[in-house]
Amino acid sequence: MTTSTREIHLASRPFGTPAPDDFRMVEVDLPDPGAGEVLVRNTVMSVDPYMRGRMNDVKSYVPPFALDRPLDGGAVGEVVASGDDSVPVGATVLHQAGWREHALLPAAAVRVVDASRVPASAYLGVLGMTGLTAYVGLTRIAELKQGDTVFVSGAAGAVGSVAGQLARLLGAGKVIGSAGSPEKVAWLTGELGFDAAFDYHDGPVAQQLREHGPVDVYFDNVGGDHLEGAIFHMNDFGRIAACGAIATYDAEAPTPGPRNLMMVVSKRLTLRGFIVSDHADAAKEFFTQAAGWLADGRLVHRETFVDGLDRAVEAFLGLGTGQNTGKMLVRLG
Repeated sequence: MTTSTREIHLASRPFGTPAPDDFRMVEVDLPDPGAGEVLVRNTVMSVDPYMRGRMNDVKSYVPPFALDRPLDGGAVGEVVASGDDSVPVGATVLHQAGWREHALLPAAAVRVVDASRVPASAYLGVLGMTGLTAYVGLTRIAELKQGDTVFVSGAAGAVGSVAGQLARLLGAGKVIGSAGSPEKVAWLTGELGFDAAFDYHDGPVAQQLREHGPVDVYFDNVGGDHLEGAIFHMNDFGRIAACGAIATYDAEAPTPGPRNLMMVVSKRLTLRGFIVSDHADAAKEFFTQAAGWLADGRLVHRETFVDGLDRAVEAFLGLGTGQNTGKMLVRLG
């Protein structure tokens, strides 16, 4: 028996901003699982900014996507056929074979998750690598201290919205965020409890941050003018956790760095990049705390859903233009 299904391949390597023609929908037939394998019907898949870098054929911390092969990324789904008793039919599983409607995988490549208390999609966001990234950046990289003033860029995105809340839960004295619309700013200062937030379209970041600083910890998701503005308003011995730089992901040529890098020296700042996969030992610590915070309402999350594999590319491209509030997800069934 076979299962007819669809998956999205990378058709060409984008130059600058990706276009729909850089992707291709492909129909495939998957066999039934053999011993030690499972067939998963994906229900939700994640699209993430880091995927843009994997579309380039360059050496990085994760291999590039191959041309004319399916893309991959986080997904959750239901096991519809199993050749392994440890992963029964009907189980909800988390895995890395997104960008497709079905996935045939080794049983060892999936993790059974409990979808009875939280939606399965939460394991792609607040209870997944997204949440862990925010936690690691604050605790392991920026070494957040009681009473710190924390600035989070891209604060209405998947990682940023969790980072701001975790900063408060972990003892920050003040939390500031930047976002891309008045509605997102209102969400930050309302439901999420940020002390202050601003729309980066309203003026230079350095100018808008001035009234809210100085800053002890900067959680950087954006780079560019946000990093430069944060450096201007950091306290001496401030710490910067460099998580991402979405402002530069589609650049067609190398972008100049902040003009004020000498302040890193004069202020004795620490600027450290990180990859969450280097900190797997923090997972149990984080997920134990996060589950409790989520259950009692102290940690909230929002998901932006796009429906259907046909719109997965649209969802991914929407990340670059701020179409998401919280985690961007594609609902597959």
